[in-house]
Order: sequence, then C-alpha cells, then structure tokens
Amino acid sequence: MQKKLLSLAILLVNSLFAFAQLTLNVTAVPANTPPGANIHVAGTFNNWDPSDATKILTPLGGGKYSITLSPPNGTVEFKFTRGNWATVEGNASGGQLPNRTTTYNGQPKTVNITILTWEDLTGGNNGTAAPNVYILDNAFYIPQLNRNRRIWLYLPPDYQTSAKKYPVLYMQDGQNLFDDNTSFSGEWKVDESLNLLQAQGDWGCIVVGIDNGGQYRLDEYSPWINPQYGGGQGDEYVEFIVNTLKPYIDANYRTLPGRLTTGIAGSSMGALISMYAFSERQDIFSKAGILSPAFWFAGGTPANHVATHPKQGTARVYFLSGADEEADGNQSNYVVQDMQTVANAMTTAGFSPGEKSFNVKSDGQHSEWFWAREFPDAYEWLFADFTSPTNEPSRASLALEIFPNPASTWVRFAGIDTAEKIDFQIIGSDGKRWRDSTLRGGDPVWTGDLPAGFYFVKARKEGGEWGVARLVRQ
Repeated sequence: MQKKLLSLAILLVNSLFAFAQLTLNVTAVPANTPPGANIHVAGTFNNWDPSDATKILTPLGGGKYSITLSPPNGTVEFKFTRGNWATVEGNASGGQLPNRTTTYNGQPKTVNITILTWEDLTGGNNGTAAPNVYILDNAFYIPQLNRNRRIWLYLPPDYQTSAKKYPVLYMQDGQNLFDDNTSFSGEWKVDESLNLLQAQGDWGCIVVGIDNGGQYRLDEYSPWINPQYGGGQGDEYVEFIVNTLKPYIDANYRTLPGRLTTGIAGSSMGALISMYAFSERQDIFSKAGILSPAFWFAGGTPANHVATHPKQGTARVYFLSGADEEADGNQSNYVVQDMQTVANAMTTAGFSPGEKSFNVKSDGQHSEWFWAREFPDAYEWLFADFTSPTNEPSRASLALEIFPNPASTWVRFAGIDTAEKIDFQIIGSDGKRWRDSTLRGGDPVWTGDLPAGFYFVKARKEGGEWGVARLVRQ
C-alpha cells in the first residue's frame, strides 16, 4: 500500500512539473495608464510581438494584472506594452528600459513586477533626439544570436523631400548616439552634428545605430575571448550587420550600398568590433571610425588580425584617443599605444599613410562628451573622398513589389510585363539562399516550403541592376 501511495505521489509531482508555468504578476502600473487599456507582454516566447492578443494580462483590480506563460526553459526576456512598441514601458524617468529577464527551469515560478512609466506618456520616447531620428524597431531580430535589439535610424533632413541616395554609417552603442534619456552618460549628438553639416553643404549620410546588448555587450563586441570578461560572439554580431541588417536597410531606404559609401564606427569596445568588422569584411566596409579603442581586451590579437588581412581596396580609417585616457600605473597611455600598434599593422597590410588618420587630443578622455565633440571631424575625414552621385546608373534597378506580402504559398511580382524575363533570388535572414532562378513576369513563385520569417527578394530584368524587397512568410 505504501509503495502504491509513493508511486501516486511521484506521478502527481511529475504531472505538476509537466504543466509547470511562469506567472508574471504586475503589482502596480503608472497613475496615467489610460482606463481600460490592455497590457501586453512581448518577449522571447512570442517573437517579441507587442500586439499579441494571446499575451494580454488579466486585470485583477487595484492596478494589478497577471498572466501565466509556458516558455521554453532558459533565460526569458520580456517587456510590457499597451499594444505596440510606441507604448512600451519605460524606466523611472520615462527613458528606455532594458529588457526584463528571468530564468525559467520548468518548475512553477512567480515574478512580481512594477511598471514604472510608459515611454509615450512621459516624453521618454522623444528625449533630445532630433525629429529626423527614428526607432526602426525596438526588437529587431538577430538570427545569428537569437536575440532582439533596438535599432535607431537617422535620416538626413532632406530625405523626405528629395530623391537622393546616401552613404550609410553603422554605429555601435546606439543608445548613446542621439538621446540623453537613453545614454549612459550623455549623448554623442550625432543627429545635431550631421544636421548642421548638411545645412553647411554636406551631402548627408544615413546613420544606423545599433543598441548594445547590455549584459551581452562584451560578448558581442569581441570575436576573441578574454578569460576574465568574456567575448567570443563578435563574428556572429558582424554577420548580423552584414547579412541581416544591411540588406534590410538597403532594401527599404535610399542608400548607396557599395563599400566606398559604407562605414562602421564605435568607441571603446564598439571601436574594437568596428575595427574587426572593417578588416574582416573589406568587401562591405571601406571606412571605420575607431574612437578610444579597447584593444587591450584581446591583447595583441587585434593588431595581428589587421596585419594578416591584406588591403582589398581604397579605405579610410580614423583613429582617435585622448591623452588623458586610462593609463597603466606609471606607464604611458596604453590606449594610445595599442591604437598606434593597430595603425602600424595597417601599413603591414598594405594601406598607405593617407588611408589612416591618427589623432590624440591632449584633453581627451574616455567619455561621451569627448566622442561627441570629435565626431564631426571624424565623419568629415571618413567621407572626404565621397563624390555626390550626379549621374544615376544607365541601367535602372527594378522597383520591386511583391504580392501577397505577407505570403503563404505563392507570390508574384507586380509591375512586370507577363512576357518579360527576370532573374530572382530569395535569401533568408541568415544568409541562406532559398531560390536562384529565372522566370517570366507573370509566373508565380512557390513559397510554401519557406519557414515562417522574413526574407530578402532580389530581382532584375535582363541587363539591369538588382532591386531588393523584403518578404514576410507567415
């Protein structure tokens, strides 16, 4: 009898754990929460969908809400919204709140949470950013790392009133570039600086700011592992920029996508990964802004990497450091020393003296105010060789329109003569090529075997330039 009872008890416990769930209890919401507003939770468990109708919290009265989830085991990241990313929760001052995280191991767990503010109801969404700075996505998916990240977009002041195409600069630590409310210790004022430069005659430049990953920052900003601090995910991060983010930007905005008009920049660890990306992917980047680089993180490896990746084409690299950066005891400034070693490695790799600018400022410090002050000079030098495109290519690129989009089993190209032959490709967000074929304009394209997600479709008429569009597969 005792054995039967014990077996029943074990069965009962196992059954409980089989249906174990994660409960999120919101114990308080901001006083200005609109009456009757639905509060949603978005996270790694629903592909960060802020309007997911199945993830609306149940109101319990008195400003309290609850929801029970069944996420996969491991780290769970999430945030609360009122149905879209414009109404996402904020920190105590209304600024950007990092993703909430909790660890779930399959056993019943309850987490109690207070929502402090709503960004749209406190001004935290606007902050000090100029009107031509936009949030491209609060949770842009990084398939190479299975994470999501906020992406900022700066468009030149004349973007909406012209047909111009622009060079693009990809920058790290996006939360520090445009807005005091989201910055660590003051913003770089990239938007104000570029707006002023264009008013003075500069052609303009699109800037894509990528938020750092918080707890993953050191891991993502170095391909090399530091035994004490981490690292090792830099290759995947660079692949994200090259194979996922850049194709999306080029497909949806008027860019000049070639290497001579594409740059990358960052400070500290952001400079380390920018230098690596430039050297590793010279087919993509011809310009790099390396400000107060944390080359110390990987010892002599960054210099060796540069030296062993020969020059592939014309380039411009702007090095900047302050004479008042961190020093090692009584030794001279190691930031400057490491930077000089990497600059020398560029010579070994075949770059000429005119392709690098080495700058050490006597009052410079490892600080946002310093990088903000020096950014205009760095930008102007990096793009000094840019010639405005007065002549468009004679072979116009195909303006792609795909329907239906989102797609299920078939899609067609719009605006193409049914007898006209086109080449087309379908490329996954991870870079995998799913289609590479030729068809007549009126023919359908089978998409029924594509997994759910988003894809880039490239197509061109015979003898023409490639056009690019984004396709969503439901």
